[in-house]
Amino acid sequence: MAISDANPRGRAVDIDENAVIRKVAIRLIPFLFFLYVIAYLDRVNVGFAKLQMGEALGFSDAVYGAGAGIFFFGYFLFEVPSNLLLQRFGARHWIMRIMLTWGIVAMCMMFVNSITTFYVLRFLLGIAEAGFFPGILLYLTFWFTAKERAKVVAWFMTANAVSFIFGGPISGWLMTAKIIPGLAGWQQMFLLEGLPAFLMGFVVLWYLPNGPRDAKWLTEPEKDYIEARVAEEAGARSHDSKFSKSDNAPTLFQTFSQPAVIILCLCFFCFVSGMYGFSLWIPQIVKSMGDMTPVQTGFLSAIPFLISGTLMVVNGYHSDATGERPLHIFIPALFGAMGLVAYAWLDGQEVWQLVALSVAASGMWAMLGPFWAMVPAVLRGGGSSAVAGGLALINSVGNLGGFLGPFAVGKVKDLTGSFAGGVYTLATLVVIGAFLALIAGRMMRRSEIA
Repeated sequence: MAISDANPRGRAVDIDENAVIRKVAIRLIPFLFFLYVIAYLDRVNVGFAKLQMGEALGFSDAVYGAGAGIFFFGYFLFEVPSNLLLQRFGARHWIMRIMLTWGIVAMCMMFVNSITTFYVLRFLLGIAEAGFFPGILLYLTFWFTAKERAKVVAWFMTANAVSFIFGGPISGWLMTAKIIPGLAGWQQMFLLEGLPAFLMGFVVLWYLPNGPRDAKWLTEPEKDYIEARVAEEAGARSHDSKFSKSDNAPTLFQTFSQPAVIILCLCFFCFVSGMYGFSLWIPQIVKSMGDMTPVQTGFLSAIPFLISGTLMVVNGYHSDATGERPLHIFIPALFGAMGLVAYAWLDGQEVWQLVALSVAASGMWAMLGPFWAMVPAVLRGGGSSAVAGGLALINSVGNLGGFLGPFAVGKVKDLTGSFAGGVYTLATLVVIGAFLALIAGRMMRRSEIA
């Protein structure tokens, strides 16, 4: 659709809205997608390292689950400050800082030699990466309005799935290939998979603009248009928000204390518990189906994510087309929980268990685009600081579930010798999250925020 805008000299300029949005998406989304693939792989490759590291260092399943999950405590403590600092220093410099520090710590995971060093380095990795994901979500609000956001976020977040589709086989291969003399396979994997994050930090500084005004690949009318449509939406949200009844902008505390924000924090906590309990243990779950090499385990572990990546995009597009968010979260989440339950019921039927895991991954990951498209609607009335801090708060509180999920699976596995009990726990949490999403949607409609 072509619309008429005005350039700085006052002459009318025709702007093709779809062409401009497509231009921005093609320029930014593949690059941000690649960064998130690297980030997510460095976060979860410890699941593949466990295939060798646990036995080499004598870690129990409970120790591994706690160490894998302690990442999220560091992440929680520094998430909100990191996102606020991104606003202050600019996206380009702050995302570069995040990538450099997490790349260094990710490579240092090769030096794990005890429970203490395992816990400390995973905690530091969480601190280093804090702010990356909500920072990218905030960055996307500089360019895209709510009507495009679910599909844009869905495309970006398919990096979750892709990191397993390619990362699983690559991690398995790196743990068996003899590339660097003197290093165990799991040490070699940490070193070579952490290096790209460090190197890409310098690419970010060169490639990523802080916002539309800094984008050299946009014309001046295109910059004006993008900034105007985002500002117009922000103004409309602020006017419609219950906060507009007050002459003063709400404080961060007032924004965070909204019931809908609290519900979304709890909702995402439940979802993340299920997702990370699944993703950090899936190499072990798959390996338990039979005697497999790390490479075979990596390829089979990739299958559920190959399917889930496709459904993420389909669900995001449908959510944007209909303008509906809560049901696009609720229904996939229920399917995810059913897939987890089916896996536990199908004990000993390896092929059907893999199908069940694919259903579980597809459901849990498909709801992410609509979820993160819904969140800014709750926060927009509080201004840019509320959006920055709120995205970080919901993500950081929710990501504490990244400790609960892996730890619960590992603890139950130690006690029972089976993954079934832990998987039932994950399924229960995902169902709770699904109903909380419906509650949050109803609360937003009542307060005329959504």
